[in-house]
Amino acid sequence: MNRNSTEFITPDGYTSDIAVFTITSENNGDHKPPLKSLKIMLIKRSETDHEGNPNVEAGKWALPGGFVRPTETALQAAERKLYQETGVSGLRIKHFGTYDLPSRDERGWIVSNAHYVIAKEEELTSRKTTNDSTDIQLFTIEDALNLPLAFDHRHIIGDAIWFIKKDMALTTLAKHFLPSEFVLSELQGVLLTVLDDPSISTDAAFFRKAPKLPFLEVVTENGQFKKSNRYSKTPAQLYRFTDFQPMVSIYNQKLKG
Repeated sequence: MNRNSTEFITPDGYTSDIAVFTITSENNGDHKPPLKSLKIMLIKRSETDHEGNPNVEAGKWALPGGFVRPTETALQAAERKLYQETGVSGLRIKHFGTYDLPSRDERGWIVSNAHYVIAKEEELTSRKTTNDSTDIQLFTIEDALNLPLAFDHRHIIGDAIWFIKKDMALTTLAKHFLPSEFVLSELQGVLLTVLDDPSISTDAAFFRKAPKLPFLEVVTENGQFKKSNRYSKTPAQLYRFTDFQPMVSIYNQKLKG
């Protein structure tokens, strides 16, 4: 049966927003691994739009994003808007949620598809302001959540962090933020930027369990264990990731009774 499209209530707009995260490194002193921090890239919305009209949520910090064109998907729009608003491209973008509260945008019922990215720090060095923003910065999560944020982006950021925690806990994501050969304290530092887990934060537990992980192997050279003292006075064993990919099943659990 044919229906007239005017019979249906449709949103006033369809957008894509992108939460771009990275892990930064800072010098932490002699014989210590770099200080790692999880940060998010935000733009400061311009006072006026492209036509010179007052911009909605002007002056507030926001996730990069914008309206989806009729000829593209939400993912394609996310890739386009990320480049247009920040100058950053070539990142692997993942969709994680849809936000459709009718009151989320004063312009009308605007539905947003939310995406997230976990990028290497060097992949964001090309970031720059555009006509859509007056500033672009990397913030720690704590600092970001204390900023005046546009729309419901505080909620979106909070949800995106949950997906990053899942990626870090269930995959070998950490290897993208480490050199090809690393000491265990370097791995621990990367994990702790995202995960608040006693088995990682407690040195005794972590350094006992980590060498037994199936996706790590010791590095050898000429038949000898290869060590490094770049972060300790005493040379520490070097490790690297293998090609092993963890597979987690919700059915592979010990049942009581």
